[in-house]
Amino acid sequence: MTRYEILEAKVTNLLQHFARDEYTKNTVAPRIAKTSLEMNHLYQDLGFGSRIEMGRYMSEHFPRLSRMKPKETLWKKYLYDLLLETAPACEECDDKETCFSCKI
Repeated sequence: MTRYEILEAKVTNLLQHFARDEYTKNTVAPRIAKTSLEMNHLYQDLGFGSRIEMGRYMSEHFPRLSRMKPKETLWKKYLYDLLLETAPACEECDDKETCFSCKI
Protein backbone atom coordinates (compact mmCIF):
# COMPACT_ATOMS: atom_id res chain seq x y z
CA MET A 1 0.00 0.00 0.00
CA THR A 2 1.14 3.54 -0.69
CA ARG A 3 1.40 6.12 2.07
CA TYR A 4 -1.75 7.84 0.75
CA GLU A 5 -3.68 4.56 0.74
CA ILE A 6 -2.62 3.95 4.33
CA LEU A 7 -3.70 7.46 5.37
CA GLU A 8 -7.01 7.06 3.55
CA ALA A 9 -7.65 3.76 5.34
CA LYS A 10 -6.80 5.29 8.72
CA VAL A 11 -9.14 8.25 8.21
CA THR A 12 -11.89 5.95 6.93
CA ASN A 13 -11.58 3.69 9.98
CA LEU A 14 -11.62 6.67 12.34
CA LEU A 15 -14.72 8.14 10.74
CA GLN A 16 -16.46 4.78 10.57
CA HIS A 17 -15.96 4.38 14.30
CA PHE A 18 -17.94 7.59 14.87
CA ALA A 19 -20.49 7.12 12.07
CA ARG A 20 -24.14 7.77 12.89
CA ASP A 21 -25.50 4.97 10.68
CA GLU A 22 -24.61 2.48 7.96
CA TYR A 23 -24.92 5.06 5.15
CA THR A 24 -22.45 7.32 6.93
CA LYS A 25 -20.16 4.39 7.67
CA ASN A 26 -20.11 2.93 4.16
CA THR A 27 -20.58 5.99 1.93
CA VAL A 28 -19.80 9.25 3.72
CA ALA A 29 -16.73 8.15 5.71
CA PRO A 30 -14.82 6.72 2.70
CA ARG A 31 -15.67 9.81 0.62
CA ILE A 32 -14.38 12.18 3.28
CA ALA A 33 -11.26 10.07 3.81
CA LYS A 34 -10.40 10.04 0.11
CA THR A 35 -11.08 13.77 -0.17
CA SER A 36 -8.89 14.50 2.87
CA LEU A 37 -5.87 13.59 0.75
CA GLU A 38 -6.50 16.52 -1.59
CA MET A 39 -4.62 19.80 -1.31
CA ASN A 40 -7.27 22.39 -0.38
CA HIS A 41 -9.27 22.83 2.78
CA LEU A 42 -11.51 19.82 3.30
CA TYR A 43 -14.70 21.86 3.06
CA GLN A 44 -13.58 23.22 -0.33
CA ASP A 45 -12.63 19.84 -1.74
CA LEU A 46 -15.97 18.39 -0.58
CA GLY A 47 -17.81 21.18 -2.39
CA PHE A 48 -19.12 23.09 0.61
CA GLY A 49 -19.39 26.86 0.43
CA SER A 50 -18.09 27.44 3.94
CA ARG A 51 -16.67 25.83 7.05
CA ILE A 52 -20.07 26.30 8.66
CA GLU A 53 -21.70 24.05 6.04
CA MET A 54 -18.96 21.49 6.59
CA GLY A 55 -19.54 21.62 10.35
CA ARG A 56 -23.25 21.00 9.92
CA TYR A 57 -22.56 18.07 7.61
CA MET A 58 -20.11 16.53 10.04
CA SER A 59 -22.49 17.08 12.97
CA GLU A 60 -25.24 15.32 11.05
CA HIS A 61 -23.13 12.29 10.15
CA PHE A 62 -20.63 12.14 13.03
CA PRO A 63 -22.38 13.81 16.00
CA ARG A 64 -20.14 12.43 18.76
CA LEU A 65 -16.95 13.31 16.88
CA SER A 66 -18.32 16.78 16.16
CA ARG A 67 -18.96 17.43 19.83
CA MET A 68 -15.36 16.46 20.63
CA LYS A 69 -13.75 18.74 18.01
CA PRO A 70 -12.35 22.03 19.30
CA LYS A 71 -14.08 24.95 17.57
CA GLU A 72 -10.82 26.59 16.51
CA THR A 73 -9.48 23.48 14.77
CA LEU A 74 -10.19 22.77 11.11
CA TRP A 75 -11.73 19.40 10.28
CA LYS A 76 -8.87 18.04 8.21
CA LYS A 77 -6.30 18.97 10.81
CA TYR A 78 -8.49 17.54 13.59
CA LEU A 79 -8.90 14.18 11.87
CA TYR A 80 -5.21 13.81 11.17
CA ASP A 81 -4.26 15.02 14.67
CA LEU A 82 -6.44 12.26 16.14
CA LEU A 83 -4.42 9.78 14.09
CA LEU A 84 -1.10 11.40 15.03
CA GLU A 85 -0.50 11.98 11.33
CA THR A 86 -0.03 15.00 9.08
CA ALA A 87 -2.39 15.57 6.18
CA PRO A 88 -0.66 15.61 2.79
CA ALA A 89 -1.78 19.20 2.17
CA CYS A 90 -0.34 20.31 5.50
CA GLU A 91 3.06 18.84 4.67
CA GLU A 92 3.26 21.01 1.55
CA CYS A 93 1.67 24.14 3.01
CA ASP A 94 3.78 27.29 3.06
CA ASP A 95 1.47 29.08 5.51
CA LYS A 96 1.94 27.03 8.69
CA GLU A 97 2.50 30.05 10.93
CA THR A 98 -0.87 31.66 10.16
CA CYS A 99 -3.00 28.57 9.46
CA PHE A 100 -4.91 28.44 12.74
CA SER A 101 -1.63 28.22 14.64
CA CYS A 102 -0.72 25.01 12.85
CA LYS A 103 2.33 23.40 14.36
CA ILE A 104 3.43 20.29 12.49
